[in-house]
Amino acid sequence: MPITLESPNQPDVIALIGELDAFQDSLYPPEARYALDVASLMQPNVRFVVARDAQGAAIGCGAVVLAADHGELKRMYVQPGARGSGVAQGMLVLLEAAAAAEGCPEILLETGPFQPQAIAFYEKQGYRRRAAFGEYPEHPMSVFMGKRL
Repeated sequence: MPITLESPNQPDVIALIGELDAFQDSLYPPEARYALDVASLMQPNVRFVVARDAQGAAIGCGAVVLAADHGELKRMYVQPGARGSGVAQGMLVLLEAAAAAEGCPEILLETGPFQPQAIAFYEKQGYRRRAAFGEYPEHPMSVFMGKRL
């Protein structure tokens, strides 16, 4: 399955982000959600990846937002039917490489406690729990993780 850096401003990718939003809405209250919209994902400091199936349909996406001292992983999502196939790992590898190429020393992320599969995936990829970062408040609906590159 091809995974490439692409624009998030494509109809099939926007639909995929909509699936992610619906999933997040089913798990967390609005005050515990920190999603970026498509316009934010198109900023020059964002690297956005899309995974596509054999027919070219978008089945996964993710982004890294580059800051002065870290990158932040955002909008990681793989459609349920494609989970367990290596898509998420492939996207993460590409995002980490893109961040490292920009001189980024570490990647941080915020996820939630109702996503134990995501937490286990990130732990398997070398991410470790940490304190809140940036402007995030400590919140029982947030799990913060990070990895040195």
